[in-house]
Amino acid sequence: MMEHPDPPFTGACLCGAVQVTLTAAPLLTLACHCRGCQKLTASAFSLTTMFPRDAFSCTGAVIKGGLGTGGRAHYFCKSCLNFVYSQIEGAPQRINLRTTVLDDAASFDPFVEVMTDEKIPWANVPAVHSFAKYPESYEALQTLMDAYAAR
Repeated sequence: MMEHPDPPFTGACLCGAVQVTLTAAPLLTLACHCRGCQKLTASAFSLTTMFPRDAFSCTGAVIKGGLGTGGRAHYFCKSCLNFVYSQIEGAPQRINLRTTVLDDAASFDPFVEVMTDEKIPWANVPAVHSFAKYPESYEALQTLMDAYAAR
């Protein structure tokens, strides 16, 4: 596990029109191997850094898109269409930021990988915890967030 820098964290979309600032430490970092994320990101997996919603600020025009699935709303820069963040229905207290939007993205390696049953065989990440699907419950997710905070 890499050591994270201290907040605040900043980042931007590809064209710079959307800027993000995070004023708290991340709650969790993860890689999702589901086919939806593979297609949405045009990659083998998506990288997420989860933050408290009240620590997140975003300037610039974003649009909702990406055929939000399973209670997820995805937000993109209106200018360059870079995938910036997701909001999970039923979890308004958290925001799922695309890790690669962060200026220091390399410091946020995935602690958890999910949907490994859809994983492309050569797509390996250094995650400490691995799940064939998603964690089964909010309690399981909270246990992961607690372990992440204690690392």
